[in-house]
Amino acid sequence: MFNLRGSIVALVTPMDESGAIDWQAFKDLIEWHINSGSSGLVIVGTTGESATLDVSEHVQVIENSVKTADGRIKIIAGTGANSTKEAVYLTNSAKSAGADAALLVTPYYNRPSQEGLYRHYSHVADEVNLPQILYNVPSRTGCDLLTETVMKLAPHDNVVGLKDATGDLRRLEETLFELTKLKVNNFILYSGDDPSATKFMLKGGSGTISVTANVVPSLIAEICNQALSGDNKIATKLDLELEELNEILFIESNPIPVKWILNRLGRIPGGLRLPLVELNNKFHEKTELILKKLSLLN
Repeated sequence: MFNLRGSIVALVTPMDESGAIDWQAFKDLIEWHINSGSSGLVIVGTTGESATLDVSEHVQVIENSVKTADGRIKIIAGTGANSTKEAVYLTNSAKSAGADAALLVTPYYNRPSQEGLYRHYSHVADEVNLPQILYNVPSRTGCDLLTETVMKLAPHDNVVGLKDATGDLRRLEETLFELTKLKVNNFILYSGDDPSATKFMLKGGSGTISVTANVVPSLIAEICNQALSGDNKIATKLDLELEELNEILFIESNPIPVKWILNRLGRIPGGLRLPLVELNNKFHEKTELILKKLSLLN
């Protein structure tokens, strides 16, 4: 049974200035997160620039992550697409590569109905015997996976959880209530919103799929440990220390700020793929001040 809890890093895909994937930097990041106490890694999600990788690169990144991790950390492969056929292909590829689970974003741009979303996810879950996590991020996709649809999908053996990036904690409460009515006890709920992730876990969530964990993995892992053990005071105190970092990481479209920060910290080269471009100069000084406050820069 897939039951991963805690800090799951929404990992960036390092690229050089030409946009080519930097495989050594990629491997180094995975080693760092293993050594920092992260529970898992999401590969080629939004933060991993899945939108600008072609299908062969997408699969190659998943394969390399599984090989590098070598069973030392859980690998969740981003396999969502706005074509159900492509989502099946990518999820099958993740299974073949040895990924532990798949994360499937709601189909974007074509704005399916709730029935369309139900059939999309049901079809992928029927076709591929791999644990699958639903991913709702309406601010990016233009479509909202409603709780009633999640409840229709939750009993499926291969649908194991939900990443909720709405930032609306009432959604969490509603989902937990409906899961209790359904008597589904092993459904995993992850926050996909760093500013509210600690509250999400303190209110009953299972963990966070975090952009911020790219920068401070040990601290996010500790916050998760404290929150999941019910220590409101320590978890909240640590979370408050990251308030400014959480804010600056979304000052422009993710992953622009996080890749700029990781480059500034010497973790990755500075490459992005168009249409994404480097963080606007006007945010550089403020970002560096935040990093210095956290003792990440001298």
